[in-house]
Amino acid sequence: VQLVESGGGSVQPGGSLRLSCLASGFSVGRYTMSWFRQAPGKERELVATIGDFTGIRDYAPSVKGRFTISRDSYRNSLYLQMNSLKSEDTAVYFCKAHLWSDYWGQGTQVTVAS
Repeated sequence: VQLVESGGGSVQPGGSLRLSCLASGFSVGRYTMSWFRQAPGKERELVATIGDFTGIRDYAPSVKGRFTISRDSYRNSLYLQMNSLKSEDTAVYFCKAHLWSDYWGQGTQVTVAS
């Protein structure tokens, strides 16, 4: 199992980014997948989750209405579309696969600053 995030970078407040998480060793459509983030000096927090076969999505209150989690079974990838970014969204973002065990990617840095 391997998860590789990409798409992070620096953006001004109000801007957008799209994170990707390329999975291997399992099918993203068959398992619950999540995005987490960790800001400096803070604990890792759940950002968004997409259910396994149901595809039900859930979001942290701080990102609801601005972020969208999705996946593409053909590309075996998980995505996080982030709009209306704020400075408090600055963090390292990780994807997580809820398999027979939990698997994490290495993270991708998102910096929101003017």
